[in-house]
Amino acid sequence: MNADDLRSRQAPIKARYRDDPDAALITLRAEGRLGEGVTCRLDTGRALVTAGIHPAAGGDGLSACSGDMLLEALVACAGVTMNAVATSMGLTLRDATVYAEADFDARGTLGVATDAPVGLQNLRLDFSFDTDASDEQVATLLKLTERYCVIYQTLAHPPVMSVSRRTA
Repeated sequence: MNADDLRSRQAPIKARYRDDPDAALITLRAEGRLGEGVTCRLDTGRALVTAGIHPAAGGDGLSACSGDMLLEALVACAGVTMNAVATSMGLTLRDATVYAEADFDARGTLGVATDAPVGLQNLRLDFSFDTDASDEQVATLLKLTERYCVIYQTLAHPPVMSVSRRTA
């Protein structure tokens, strides 16, 4: 896809959202069903994924770790966003790789130390790419990728969250 193709696909969508802002409000959903052992099975719409406990917290390592899945979602979103921004800017990225990593103190989720955080800490996102773009263009590419990456922005500015129970 080139910049003109991308713009032609997005132009009517952008126009619709300008005219009707409510049309841009979409609810994303995910569902999981508790599986065998200590797992949860998720249907991604593309594949069935079984998530389990990270080996650092007692898992067997055979199931996907939700922390890894969060980083994978960030990498996927940042990669797609960077590709779209580069396309829109008319930049050629001959090769590109997106890396994400975060620190995890398993003591928190295991309740071993009350001062240990539960969750990922110190998230790092890194890009490696081959391009002839100028330093200024690369800086703009990175700035816009950060600005428009949905998962990055969600993590950087956490939404209001709630927990509820549905009755069967």
